[in-house]
Amino acid sequence: RVCLSQPEFFKVQLRAIIRAASLYPIEIMFPMIATLEEFRSAKSLLAEARDEIKLRGQNIKERIDTGIMVEIPAAAVCAEKLAKEVDFFSIGTNDLIQYTMAAERGNSNIIKLADPLHPAILELIHHVIDSAHLYGKRVAVCGEAGSDSSVVPILLGLGVDELSMNVPSIPVIKALIRSLDCSIVKHLSEKALEAESPSEVRRLVSSLSDIGV
Repeated sequence: RVCLSQPEFFKVQLRAIIRAASLYPIEIMFPMIATLEEFRSAKSLLAEARDEIKLRGQNIKERIDTGIMVEIPAAAVCAEKLAKEVDFFSIGTNDLIQYTMAAERGNSNIIKLADPLHPAILELIHHVIDSAHLYGKRVAVCGEAGSDSSVVPILLGLGVDELSMNVPSIPVIKALIRSLDCSIVKHLSEKALEAESPSEVRRLVSSLSDIGV
């Protein structure tokens, strides 16, 4: 929002990204998008930045994939409209949970509400994934949920395409994913969407160990 309110300041950053993208595999992801109009405004400024670089005679990459971070509930709810125009979604679970549950992460009194396995959160993630796949777009998950072994099976069952996590978590999560059966986690995620509480979802995930998965 600050960037959109200060377009010249924003375009300095966009021009730098565009120039770097001519040399490196770079994608652009706009954070904190709440509405389709915001995304279109950001894309319009991106187009202006591209034109300005062209006028300078500098080489640029013809296409740069451009997506958004889905971390505001409004964006998740309107995901199907956004999916028509973005190249990808990245679900920012930390903020999405915080804003959906009205549970600020630094407040220890309500931290229990900030649960990635709350059915409300899973419904939003499910809607974002289905909306993206409807238009052939990919969905990543970043935030702590992407490296949580109790959440990853549900995310995979819901159809997430990519997981983002800190480096130390990669071997553990990779081993977990290799041990999972796609049909089982898909069925598990369907049951999770029908659950009434995070604890019920966790019992479903714990059942994976009972069947040797």
